[in-house]
Amino acid sequence: MDFRRIKRALCRRLCKQKEGIHLQTVSLSPQGRSRGRVLLSFIIEPFLRKPGEPISHDHTHDWESWQMAQTFLQKGYAVDVISYQNDRFRPKKRYDFFISARTNLEKIAPHLNDDCIKVAHLDTAHWLFNNQAAYTRLLNLQQRREVSLTNVRIVEPNRAIEEADLATVLGNRFTMETYRHAGKELHRIPISAPATYPWDDEKDFDRCRNNYLWFGSSGLVHKGLDLVLEAFAAMPEYHLTVCGPIRNERTFVDAYRKELFETPNIETIGWIDVNSPEFRELTRNTLALVYPSCAEGGGGSAITCMHAGLIPILSREASVDIGDGGMLLAESSIETIQEAVKTLSGRPVEHLQRQARQAWEQARRHHTRETFATRFDGFVTDFLLRR
Repeated sequence: MDFRRIKRALCRRLCKQKEGIHLQTVSLSPQGRSRGRVLLSFIIEPFLRKPGEPISHDHTHDWESWQMAQTFLQKGYAVDVISYQNDRFRPKKRYDFFISARTNLEKIAPHLNDDCIKVAHLDTAHWLFNNQAAYTRLLNLQQRREVSLTNVRIVEPNRAIEEADLATVLGNRFTMETYRHAGKELHRIPISAPATYPWDDEKDFDRCRNNYLWFGSSGLVHKGLDLVLEAFAAMPEYHLTVCGPIRNERTFVDAYRKELFETPNIETIGWIDVNSPEFRELTRNTLALVYPSCAEGGGGSAITCMHAGLIPILSREASVDIGDGGMLLAESSIETIQEAVKTLSGRPVEHLQRQARQAWEQARRHHTRETFATRFDGFVTDFLLRR
């Protein structure tokens, strides 16, 4: 049996199915008479669920896309939903508002009625900043380790902000500054979180003061895992747990196999469900998250960990407001990561507990589904319907 041929055939079938999903249009009607129509180009999967099937919590954008549609439906607008990856869609209706992420805005905008208000939904840093930062990280790694990796987290070149009338931004001031050049209105809608957790009064901060976590999704060099691994490999007295889709990036695994799997103070778990008991047990025994990403549109993984009571050690580019509940790295380097870890672990228990509580409160205050829904509703009411 030719397993390679079977694998290729299966991959072709899955790709065809995925392409089919991204070419669909879902039309939603409000209760009562419609006062207008909205075109939403974002994540379509939540609108294709089977009855009773929950919305995926693997990424915040699934629920956020669904909630954005619900906001307009509740205000009496009919909503047509397409995938932001649908490059074939051409509007055949009149739309009052067009909300779009990334590349679809500039592709569809010329085909809309002239009075349609176009909103760019910006869920990443500007593509020029993101891509330069991503390649710089890979180049630095090449010069440091003499290895060239090919896994790079690239944002497609686009003119979404230039073609839009105004924009919503999930990230903080860092992300917003990467779009200031366009001179458009930028409205922050703080990113939501797929899970929230109660404060853990029983957590033993003294016992876990040397335990740290790296938690992220694809683009491992982009999100600084290489730096974190090298930092902890040289600090055997501190323990690091690695959670993420590690084995999806084979060249990274080959380059860092020793650190990932053969270093006593580093444990690689791989992907973990944030709603699982295993994640709660892990965070209960961990002091802080180390996440030196080079470009984000709102650092969702960091916010999830703050919800779980971890102290964040972040880069400025992680695009998360931490208040007094964490540490911002002066730069993303092995040395600054080591210095931050040693400084944090050396603080009194009372200080650690207070900082973790502040991080938890910061996340609860600004990054929940309820907050996202309220802020997006306010944006629609105050800045779209009054234009």
